[in-house]
Amino acid sequence: MVNLTRIYTRTGDGGETRLSDNSLTRKTDLRVDAYGQVDEANSAIGVAVAMGIPDERIVAALGIIQNELFDVGADLSNPLVANPEWEPLRVIQPSIERLEAWCDEFMETLPKLRSFILPGGTLPAAQLHVARTIVRRAERTAWQCVEQYGTETTDDAELRPGGVNPLAVTYLNRLSDLLFIMARAANGESEVLWVPGGERNPNA
Repeated sequence: MVNLTRIYTRTGDGGETRLSDNSLTRKTDLRVDAYGQVDEANSAIGVAVAMGIPDERIVAALGIIQNELFDVGADLSNPLVANPEWEPLRVIQPSIERLEAWCDEFMETLPKLRSFILPGGTLPAAQLHVARTIVRRAERTAWQCVEQYGTETTDDAELRPGGVNPLAVTYLNRLSDLLFIMARAANGESEVLWVPGGERNPNA
């Protein structure tokens, strides 16, 4: 059970913070950047829901996703170590498979794409596109974490930092795909298609 009795602690005023395993790191650490961007994406999704998405299936799915994004953030902030004192919260394969199933479900009712899509249309759909791009950025940063820390479990965190759970990165990849599909579904006939430069008249 989480028990937040005070929001400010002053412990981060020196530019340091603690990861989920209680290890101390700089606030500029790529892990911190990655889970911070996951938090940003979660907030963007919350705005989209608050704007009012007509399709209740999308709203219900996003409710689950917002909870799971807390799991993703916790996972990214918890280096892989052998025999942890407490079982860490990790992204698991079934969560990724559920995202893929939603992709297939929502795609079934969408028209085939014959052009790229411009972010826009209805407000909720446009906001889902914003969330999608933030998730993409979080994924890129998570891959930078992988490049720096690897995906291996460490036996001695003091000698070598633990790696990153690759399933957390995969989750972000699938989620960005799903948010693109959801934005299309939320837009309906308000979808805005890209017009290539050769087809645009700059003098019009």
